[in-house]
Amino acid sequence: MMKDQKGYVLVLKTLSRNSPLERAWHSVASRIARWCKLYHQRIELASLSDDALKDIGLSRADVTQEIERPFWDDPMKH
Repeated sequence: MMKDQKGYVLVLKTLSRNSPLERAWHSVASRIARWCKLYHQRIELASLSDDALKDIGLSRADVTQEIERPFWDDPMKH
C-alpha cells in the first residue's frame, strides 16, 4: 500500500438465522423437499404387490386414487 493511502476491507455480513429472507428460503426448501418425498412415496406405493397392499389395508383403487393426486397435495399439510 502506498503512503497516505487508506485500505478498505469489505466484510460480507452473513444472514442471521432469524432473518426473514432465511426463514422464507428455509420454508421454500422444506416445502420442495416434502413434495419430492411425497412423489417418491407414491411411486413406491404404486410398485407394491396386491398382497403387500392387502397387508397394509389398501386396495389397488386406493393406491390409484393416491398416485393421481398432484405432487403438492399433501395429506399431512406440511
